Amino acid sequence: MDNQLAQPKVLAQRLIWVAVALALLVIGIALGIHFSRVSDPYVLKVLSLTGDRDRGHAIFQINCAGCHGLQADGNVGPSLHHVPKRKSKVRLIEQVISGKTPPMPKFQPSTQEMADLLSYLEQL
Repeated sequence: MDNQLAQPKVLAQRLIWVAVALALLVIGIALGIHFSRVSDPYVLKVLSLTGDRDRGHAIFQINCAGCHGLQADGNVGPSLHHVPKRKSKVRLIEQVISGKTPPMPKFQPSTQEMADLLSYLEQL
């Protein structure tokens, strides 16, 4: 008899956990968090580093200014002013390295260079 009573209770607990997991996934998507990318070793390393804004500016000038403008105010590509308010660090990293947004080329900076670039973008 106890076994029959325990089964609905276990099922209810599992359904609650599934609902919580789905809610967290939906919240994460709404906040721009890509859980699969957060576990990526490259992304984790970038996020663990302290970037240098001046080196980030130099990296931007060499690799990004042709499309985003010398002052990052837009040209062929969009303005990047206040971009960290619109995209999380993870999404910015993914944007830079993925090449999924043509005509933006795929770009694979070192983890320190990416941290430096993020530091520069944060101060725009």
